[in-house]
Amino acid sequence: MSEVTIEKAPRGYLMRAQCIVPRNLDEVFAFFSDAVNLQRLTPPWVRFQVLTPQPIAMRLGLLIDYKLRIRGVPLRWQSEITAWQPQTFFVDEQRRGPYTFWRHEHRFEPCSEGTRVLDDVSYGVPGGALIHALLIRRDIQSIFRFRQQSLQEIFPTRRA
Repeated sequence: MSEVTIEKAPRGYLMRAQCIVPRNLDEVFAFFSDAVNLQRLTPPWVRFQVLTPQPIAMRLGLLIDYKLRIRGVPLRWQSEITAWQPQTFFVDEQRRGPYTFWRHEHRFEPCSEGTRVLDDVSYGVPGGALIHALLIRRDIQSIFRFRQQSLQEIFPTRRA
């Protein structure tokens, strides 16, 4: 099961995505706790690269710097880990980047099939509803669908 939805929110937009990863919570959370793995979950056309020197020890208050391209435009992005509860959730918020605001909550729940990975992203777009409808909405949906597909490839269902 995987899905990606975007809806208008009181302040900007809310993107929700969820999928089941057929692995235990410890393994899935450890994968997401390594910021470098974000490169594996981002489509090649974004040219996403972590700039913060490695290894990166995830923790509350950590600042992580990236570079990427959106529709060919080179961008720098900095996020801060604003909540950190191992094995349960963490939040990264844009401190510098292309959105007027971006808050990404990652949640992890054990389930009978493995681990449910839930992403809630609240964000605002420069240029408002028109730019969102013409460009941003599709890009975000594509990026998160790619992410879900990548998780299925990285963590394939184990055969008995």
